[in-house]
Amino acid sequence: MATEVHNLQELRRSASLATKVFIQRDYSDGTICQFQTKFPPELDSRIERQLFEETVKTLNSFYAEAEKIGGSSYLEGCLACATAYFIFLCMETHYEKVLKKISRYIQEQNEKIFAPRGLLLTDPVERGMRVIEISIYEDRCSSGSSSSGSSSGSGSSSGGGGGAGGR
Repeated sequence: MATEVHNLQELRRSASLATKVFIQRDYSDGTICQFQTKFPPELDSRIERQLFEETVKTLNSFYAEAEKIGGSSYLEGCLACATAYFIFLCMETHYEKVLKKISRYIQEQNEKIFAPRGLLLTDPVERGMRVIEISIYEDRCSSGSSSSGSSSGSGSSSGGGGGAGGR
C-alpha cells in the first residue's frame, strides 16, 4: 500500500495540473448530501462513464448512511446531552465513522482508478461538502516533448506556478 500512496504523490510531482472539474451537489431531493451523477464532458477521454457514475453513486450512498437516524444516533444524542457533550472527547460519532470510511474509499478510488488515468479525486469534506473536485493532470514527460507549443498557450492558466504550489 505504501507504493500506491507513493504513486499518488508521484502523480502530483511528475504531472502538471491541467484543469479541475467540479461535481455539484444535487438538491433535487432536498438538502440531504448527495452529488450529481451527470458525467462531465471534460472527463470523456479520461475515464469510463460507468466508473465515474459508480463512484459518485457509492459516495452518495455513504453520505445517506452517515445522515441516517437510527437507534445508535439517538443514543449518541442522549449520551451527549447527559454528559454535556464530554462523551465526544472519548467517543467517535456514527457520522465521523462514516466520514472516515468515505475518506478511505476516496483514497482507494484514487489509487486504483483515478490516478492511473491522470485524475485525482478530492474529498468533498475538504471543499465544505459543496462539490466533488476532480483534478486533471497532464504528464510533463510526454506532453512536454510532443506539445511544447500548445503548453505555452495555456500558460496563463493556474498551471504556471506548478513548482511553487506544493500543497
